Amino acid sequence: MKADLLVIGGGLHGLSAALQSARRGISVILVERHFLGRHASGATAAGVRTLGRHPAELPLSLEAADTWHVMKDLVGDDCGFSACGQLQVAEDEAALAKIKDRVSRLEADGFTHERLIGPTELRSLVPDIAPHCLGAAWTFADGSADPHRTIRAFRDAAIEAGVQILEECLVTRLVRRSSHWFAETSKGAIEAGLIVNAAGAWADLVAELAGDPVHQAIRTSMMVVTERTAARVRPVVASLGQKLSFKQTAQGTLVIGGGAQGRLAPDRQSASVDVVALAASVGAAVRLFPAIQGIRIVRTWVGMEAMTHDHLPVIGLSHRVEGLVHAFGFSGHGFQLVPSVGRAVADLVCQGRTDHDLGAFDVTRIATERAAA
Repeated sequence: MKADLLVIGGGLHGLSAALQSARRGISVILVERHFLGRHASGATAAGVRTLGRHPAELPLSLEAADTWHVMKDLVGDDCGFSACGQLQVAEDEAALAKIKDRVSRLEADGFTHERLIGPTELRSLVPDIAPHCLGAAWTFADGSADPHRTIRAFRDAAIEAGVQILEECLVTRLVRRSSHWFAETSKGAIEAGLIVNAAGAWADLVAELAGDPVHQAIRTSMMVVTERTAARVRPVVASLGQKLSFKQTAQGTLVIGGGAQGRLAPDRQSASVDVVALAASVGAAVRLFPAIQGIRIVRTWVGMEAMTHDHLPVIGLSHRVEGLVHAFGFSGHGFQLVPSVGRAVADLVCQGRTDHDLGAFDVTRIATERAAA
């Protein structure tokens, strides 16, 4: 098999890079060791937020925000996106001071997407919020989407654009000869001019095979879904300083997450739910919304993704290996960035450059010494 580009990793960032590269006229093969969206992309709470972003991520995030509002133009489907708004609540004076400071700094830098609101407006947005909450940062254009609908939409759009997708296809060897890569996989050999490493939790293994070794951790974020309940919450709600995100679906179920970590298996190939850690997230939700006390949990799950030491992704060209582009390490907040990161990666693939400043995401900050020959 031959193509101009081999994308390794069938999560949403791999699909977005493959789709947007193929639409520029190059041939693309995408391989996924398990199934499309099997890990982080399919296990996410699918928050679409500019709220609380690291300043380095804001240009990509704000570009992505514009795309989410017209997602049909990119993939022919709105991906279940609802611009319900997002809140980051302050439960004490220290949290409120931190939110005030961040919003002031954003405004000084010309960003107006976050707004500070007081307790009265907070309760008008979320009437059931606990009385001890003092205020919040509010982004009215943020929201959430349906992760599985999003995966299907990007997959279908990629196939329509001509991307060849191989699932249950494990890459076992990568060799660079002259101006091409030669990949050995469980479904045969693939030759390509360029590689995009979008392998998520296994991106360090791909980087090692390619000769650009990196150090990353694996994040195992857990989620909870409850039984249906009466409508209580329209925005997505987080609490500053707490491992909590909270939203209500159109079906009336509550989805609770926010970063509580599961147990990674010793072989680093799977993860399981840590009930004790998950209870802390559920307890934080009950503290924020006392009315849900006693509601039944119907499902829990855990996802796996790459996490960097500074929680910023790795996006950009390898400095040690020609023809290698990295796009991994989104550390629990990559879902919203999918359309803009895919565009930036397609720029690098097709033009060798992008107009986004990717300096903060350079791979050298997590690089390790090259493995011995």
